[in-house]
Amino acid sequence: MGHGRSDTHRAILSHRGCAHCTADGRHHPFNPGIPRGYMVFDISRYQESLAAYFVLGAHQNISQIVEILLGDTRAYVFFERSHGDMHSFVRTRKKLREEEAARLFYQIASAVAHCHDNGLVLRDLKLRKFVFKNEERSLVKLESLEDTYLLEGNDDSLSDKHGCPAYVSPEILNASGSYSGKAADVWSLGVMLYTILVGRYPFHDVEPGSLFSKIRRGQFSIPETLTPKARCLIRSVLRREPAERLTSREILEHPWFLAATSQAGGAHIRGERDADQTVPEAIVEEELEQFFS
Repeated sequence: MGHGRSDTHRAILSHRGCAHCTADGRHHPFNPGIPRGYMVFDISRYQESLAAYFVLGAHQNISQIVEILLGDTRAYVFFERSHGDMHSFVRTRKKLREEEAARLFYQIASAVAHCHDNGLVLRDLKLRKFVFKNEERSLVKLESLEDTYLLEGNDDSLSDKHGCPAYVSPEILNASGSYSGKAADVWSLGVMLYTILVGRYPFHDVEPGSLFSKIRRGQFSIPETLTPKARCLIRSVLRREPAERLTSREILEHPWFLAATSQAGGAHIRGERDADQTVPEAIVEEELEQFFS
């Protein structure tokens, strides 16, 4: 970390020429499609905004803070470099072979398990939150801990309806009271796994109301082209009843990972193509998010 005047001055100069800034100098750190080298926080709240990082500690599949530069009114927080996000990758590839999917999804689930083990509920899990650590796109990491909730004790009960509509769990849509934050995260993991392997969301509709109805029912189909162990893991996670789902730590112990990675060179998964069911562009998700919020 650097707190001196020269470092502060350097941060302000780089901010003026930042690719995230508009012509009027305003900063937009969460602009989709733009590499996020750093984020800017109000100086009085940056420690609160970064509390999850300080509590969580380092993990190879979670983006780490490289440096914090403090100015008079703003804090500039620099993160590790990334090489594209999982949502764009899956959309380009349509779907992944089980071997590749297993390697990437294991890293995703490992990041979530580390968060859960340390009392952190992620709440807004989706493919776009995970980015590649290397140009070969074989290593992934959780890009940021924004929107996370730090638990007090072992109770993971939450009451707010928070998340991306395509990934939100049935109990969040149904609950008038509280729900398990960790179990809701696991549901989102199931949506990610399904999407990676099948090339479309398990629940999809252009009308938000219809989408939420499908999620509440919890009924979906899995192509027979997936291996039995892959179908088993999906069904063990995308269960309508939160208590019946595997935990994030239990997901890592599922035999699919070993079976998939031991069958290197398998053929691409083939299934029915449906133009309305492919992974949508980011802008479609954003429109649904506005409705959900």
